[in-house]
Amino acid sequence: MAILSGYIEDEDNKQSSTSSALSFNAVLDPSNPLGFLESAFNFVSENSDMFNTDSVEKKISSLVKNIKERTMKEEAAKKEHETKEKEEIKEKPKPKLNPNKDNGLDMDNHSWGQNLQEVTVTVPVPLGTKSRDVVCDVKKDYLKVGLKGQTPIVDGQLFETVKPNDSYWSLEDQKVLSLLMTKCDKISWWKSLLKGGPEIDTQKAEPEKSKLSDLDMETRSTVEKMMFDQRQKKLGLPTSQEIENQNMLKQFMAQNPNFDITNAKMF
Repeated sequence: MAILSGYIEDEDNKQSSTSSALSFNAVLDPSNPLGFLESAFNFVSENSDMFNTDSVEKKISSLVKNIKERTMKEEAAKKEHETKEKEEIKEKPKPKLNPNKDNGLDMDNHSWGQNLQEVTVTVPVPLGTKSRDVVCDVKKDYLKVGLKGQTPIVDGQLFETVKPNDSYWSLEDQKVLSLLMTKCDKISWWKSLLKGGPEIDTQKAEPEKSKLSDLDMETRSTVEKMMFDQRQKKLGLPTSQEIENQNMLKQFMAQNPNFDITNAKMF
């Protein structure tokens, strides 16, 4: 309930020195606002000649229209403000966490770590757990780990892809499940084990000290190419890709000596 107090002055008698202001008190029931308006109109009708004029309906209609337009603008502005706030919250970057000693994170019921080639997941399980009790499903971009008949401990889309055929799990002392997954991309750090999960600050990840000779041939070739390109850029010299393009052009010109490339379009 709301009580409205105020006064209404006879508009037609504003200029009269003998006019007087009258008090109007009414109770507004939000479930029946028309009842309040009816009381107000009755009061005005009894104390003025407003409803005797021909233009009263037009004036009231105009007043209602103006109030409705103002209300709609206020509602639109409110919704726009709420939408903007939601977008700002959504766009606000999640805080990056410091990685654990294994360059991953320690969660409530599991932990994970990584190096540039592999990702490891460690899950404590009840003492006496058997291999037949374990659920470990590793796909290229999905991981599910837990115990049969129970809610999965880890379940979701992996942050990056792995090689399922080069991934293995074992049960240590019947109380710890250890999983090793081989990364497809062996030159970058994962920010999280699963997409949408808490992320680490990869700039604080500490790579293992190793020599190029310790890496597999594929990774070693990629790292050597990256090191060569970085060195070439610092010296202002062509990168491996640019050298390859130049050699292809030389080979083409040798096979087509009469070809004029001055007006040729390069794609």
